Amino acid sequence: MIAHLTGRILSKSTQAVVIETCGVGYEVNVPLSTFYDLPEPKEEVRLHVYTHVREDALQLFGFRSRTEKELFLMLISVSGIGPKLALNILSGIGPAELLEATARGDAARLQSIPGVGKKTADRIALELREKAAAALGDKVPEIAPGPGLHEQDVLDDALSALVNLGYPPRSAKKALERAGRDLPEVRLEALIKEALKVLA
Repeated sequence: MIAHLTGRILSKSTQAVVIETCGVGYEVNVPLSTFYDLPEPKEEVRLHVYTHVREDALQLFGFRSRTEKELFLMLISVSGIGPKLALNILSGIGPAELLEATARGDAARLQSIPGVGKKTADRIALELREKAAAALGDKVPEIAPGPGLHEQDVLDDALSALVNLGYPPRSAKKALERAGRDLPEVRLEALIKEALKVLA
């Protein structure tokens, strides 16, 4: 089972990164929080990895910090939450806020994450409340902003990320337009965060 990967980035997107190590390219699914913190292609990266094995597929899920991986493992321990939904949750809320909302049993905040229904939010709050409260004693790393890109590329990537999180394209586009007006500089991380606030 692969638990950690170190290698050169061949390509990256808001959904996955391809890492070359020892001549082999591994496609690793990543949450937005990890995507923001990835270096540029051809640079080296280290990721904490979870290997998900199914009868018809083997998938890798990667995280820039140990905290993100631990949160991912906590989430998939909840009945009804698989790796894809856990990744979606980590993309829709920051690690610190997720821990705080779970520790408080704030099912309403959890339900505001795209793809999380009332029953799932209630299960997270119920099953992970004690674990989240215990984890709050640990330092939760801040996610560094990614490098600036061409404005249209940034808007396209941000729209793609929001659509993949489950938002309708029209609503996502309007939120991005509103968020862009409030930002002094168009950067992917800041734009998505502001748009998520608008959509919430």
